[in-house]
Amino acid sequence: MYLDRRQMFVAASAVALAPSVRADTPKSLGFDPAKLALLDAEMQGLVDSKKLAGVVTLVARRGKLVSLKAHGERDLASHSPLATDSIFRIASMTKPICGVAMMILFEQGKWALDDTVAKHIPQFAGLQVKIADGLVDQASPMTMRQLMSHTAGFDASAGYDAAGLQDTDLQGMIDKLAKLPLAFQPGTDWRYGPSVNIQGYIVEKLSGMTLDQFLRSKIFGPLNMVDTGFYVPAAKAARVATVNTYGTDGTITAAPQQSEPTKVPTFWSGSGGLLSTAYDYWRFTQMVANGGNLEGKRIISPSSVALMRTNVLAPGVGVDLYGPTQPGVGFGLDFAILMDPTAAKSPMGLGSHWWGGAFGTWFWIDPVNDLVFIGMIQNLRGSVPGGGTPAVRDISPRLVYGAMTRA
Repeated sequence: MYLDRRQMFVAASAVALAPSVRADTPKSLGFDPAKLALLDAEMQGLVDSKKLAGVVTLVARRGKLVSLKAHGERDLASHSPLATDSIFRIASMTKPICGVAMMILFEQGKWALDDTVAKHIPQFAGLQVKIADGLVDQASPMTMRQLMSHTAGFDASAGYDAAGLQDTDLQGMIDKLAKLPLAFQPGTDWRYGPSVNIQGYIVEKLSGMTLDQFLRSKIFGPLNMVDTGFYVPAAKAARVATVNTYGTDGTITAAPQQSEPTKVPTFWSGSGGLLSTAYDYWRFTQMVANGGNLEGKRIISPSSVALMRTNVLAPGVGVDLYGPTQPGVGFGLDFAILMDPTAAKSPMGLGSHWWGGAFGTWFWIDPVNDLVFIGMIQNLRGSVPGGGTPAVRDISPRLVYGAMTRA
C-alpha cells in the first residue's frame, strides 16, 4: 500500500513507541487480517473525506494488543500528524475511572450500595423533589446504588446550567446542589447529570485525598498510565489533539476556542475532566476486563468488577442518553451494559459494557469475546447523533466483529 509522507510519519511514530506496545498478529488472536484492515480503511476514508481530522483506534483480545493505528492530523492548522500516543480529552470516559475509585473505597468498607447518599453527604438529607405544583419529600432516600447509576434524582446536566456547578470546587458544587430540589423521585428515572462529580467528592471525603491524588496513587500509578491526568505537563502539550468542529459545508475544521490542557484545574471533575491516550486507556479497560488485575497489579476484586457490570436499574427505567430509551441497554455502576444484543441491534457480546466522551471518544469491553476496543477523536459535540461526527460508534463494532474468525 502506498503511504504519503504524513502517513509514513504516523507509521514511524507507532514503531517508535515503547516495546510493550508491540501488537500480536491479528490471525493469532482470531481475526482475519484483510477484514480487520477494513477498519483502518474506513477510518482513513473518513479522514480523506474531511469528516474526521484524525482518529486513533485500538483493538485488543485475550489481553493482547491486536491493532493500534493513527490516521489523519493532530492539528489541522499546522498539519501535524496524529500519532498513536497523541493525548485526547476523554470527557465522560473519566466516569468509569471514578467508578473504580469508588469501588476501591467500597472494598475498604467505607460505603455500601444501600447506604443513603445523605450518610456520606449530610447536606443532601432533606432534599425535596420538584413536581408540577410544588415540592414533595423523597418517597425513599436516594442510595449510593442510585448515585452510581444516574437514578438518584439529580437532573440532567443542562438542568443546572444556571447554577454553575463547576464554577467552583467540589465542595462548592455540593453546597449549590444542597439548595436545589431533585428533579424526580430517586430510582424512578435515568438522567445524565452531576452524579459522578458527586462521586468524586465522596472519594475525596472518604479517602482524605484530592480526587487527582487518589486517581494517580491508586489507579494511574499502579497501572503505569503515564499519560493520563486532569492536565498535562508543558513537555507533553505538543502531543494533545486539537478540538475540532464542522463548517457550514459539513467538513471538519478546528474549533475557534481551545481549552488549555496544561492548566491545573480547581474543579477535579470525576464526570469528565481527564486526558489520556488510547494505550493508557486500554491499560485501564484491560484491568477491568481481567477482573480488576493487570500485570500482577490488583486494583479491585473480581466481585467488584462484577457489580459494576450488573444492571441496577429498576424495572421500567431505561437509559435514554440521546432522547428515546435505548432498547436492550441497562446500566450498572458507571458503565452502560448490553442486556439484549438483539434488541440493541449490536454485534457485541452479551454483557458488554462501555461508555464514551463528549468529544467523541468511545470504548467497549466484551467479556464474551474477551475483546476491548478504544477509539479516540476530538470533536465538539462528538458524541451527539446528528452533530456532524460520523457514526464511528456504530461503524467500528460492525467492522471489528466482521473481522473475527473464531472465539
